[in-house]
Amino acid sequence: MERFSESERETEALGAAFAQKLKPGTIVAFTGDLGAGKTAFVRGMASGLGIPQRVTSPTFTIVNEYEGGRLPLFHFDMYRLGSSEDLFDIGWEDFLSRGGICAVEWSETVADAMENCIHVDIRRGDGDTERIITIVGEEIR
Repeated sequence: MERFSESERETEALGAAFAQKLKPGTIVAFTGDLGAGKTAFVRGMASGLGIPQRVTSPTFTIVNEYEGGRLPLFHFDMYRLGSSEDLFDIGWEDFLSRGGICAVEWSETVADAMENCIHVDIRRGDGDTERIITIVGEEIR
């Protein structure tokens, strides 16, 4: 499925609508350039899950945990990891077993660990604020 967004707010709204259909244990693997809107989409997901906390990029912490909504949200940033081995070293299996949603930015770094997931690719469109959001694997929801 391909969607178009004209603003950060629209990207967040698409993320919110998307998250309302997710089931416990879903992995969402994100790809896209730096500044494309991955974190904005995850902010929307948090909103759609009813999570009240402010969502920020986990670039330096590797994972941020958000609770208080319909499901917990574990927001990963794999940009600084070298391989999926590093992902397992930080407790990937523990996060999976907790029944929340795992949103993984820069998932291509750990592609071999992204089995049975929904892929969300966010690319810049023609205009400065336009984004093309491609979602593959929605049947996993």
